[in-house]
Amino acid sequence: MFLKNVTHISRLLVGLLFIYSGFVKLIDPIGSQYKFEEYFNEDVLNLEFLIPFALPFSVLLIVVELALGVMLLVGYKPKLTVWSLFGLNTIFLFLTWYSYTYNKVTDCGCFGDAIKLTPGETFYKNIVFMIFIVVLILGLKYIKPIFSVKFASIATYGSVFISLGIVYYVLTHLPIIDFRAYAVGTNIAEGMEYQENSDEAPPIHDFEIGTVDGDKLEEMLQKEKALLVFMTTINKASKEGLHAVSKIASTAKNKGYSIYVLTSDIMMADVIYEQNFEALNKFKKEYNLPYTFGSCDEKAIKTAIRANPGVMTVHKGVISGKWNWTDAEDVSL
Repeated sequence: MFLKNVTHISRLLVGLLFIYSGFVKLIDPIGSQYKFEEYFNEDVLNLEFLIPFALPFSVLLIVVELALGVMLLVGYKPKLTVWSLFGLNTIFLFLTWYSYTYNKVTDCGCFGDAIKLTPGETFYKNIVFMIFIVVLILGLKYIKPIFSVKFASIATYGSVFISLGIVYYVLTHLPIIDFRAYAVGTNIAEGMEYQENSDEAPPIHDFEIGTVDGDKLEEMLQKEKALLVFMTTINKASKEGLHAVSKIASTAKNKGYSIYVLTSDIMMADVIYEQNFEALNKFKKEYNLPYTFGSCDEKAIKTAIRANPGVMTVHKGVISGKWNWTDAEDVSL
């Protein structure tokens, strides 16, 4: 009786945890993609040949994680489910141990941007849940479908279908829920302030609009109306997207907006800038973007908006809107 009760408690806790963990990553799969890229980096696991596959890995992990949580709760194929959970958590345990021991990838992204855990907290969390999973293995015979096998099957495949639909929507547009520091309604200046008696970096950091004339960020924050165009790197930005944001920028300019284009590969040191001056002017002309170009940390750009290119409107330092270039016609100015 004791094992049966503990199994049911473990089933509920593990199932809900995996569903929650999968969901908060489901609404922002690109965030998980960036985490995979960090782990595959030369300085971490040295698996750089896998970096091009980071997004498919991200989507696969998210859908499997959420589906396993549903399968455990509804009781679909319990043996497959429990041993799959054991295998998945073993991988998580190794990665978080590695991060904790060698101080690599200090935020594993287990709960997306919704909950931030230190490598140590994440590692010990996975140990606790491994204990619950071992209980599930021992009490496997007590895990039965909650209604019927047919219901459990429909719930499982339904969760996979819905998950893939959400992933497609989010990748085409932007995250459904924005847990990051650049959410709509955020005051950028306040987000850059250091907390009293804290050594931690503020939520918004490494954010700038670097030009040969200095950082234009403070200038932008004072503007009544500003429109920011983000590109992680110019060569990776969608060409179709660049034409789309060019039209948005032109319309915004006519409505009194100040336009700033931020990218991580515009180096603003005088010598480097002079070498690239001709190429930059050619790019501006080709895509009709005759505006202030500034350098910004690539990670800050990726955090600010999950699009390449993407558009953000800022009114007196407060983020008022964010759009993927695919939603160019929906930008409100």
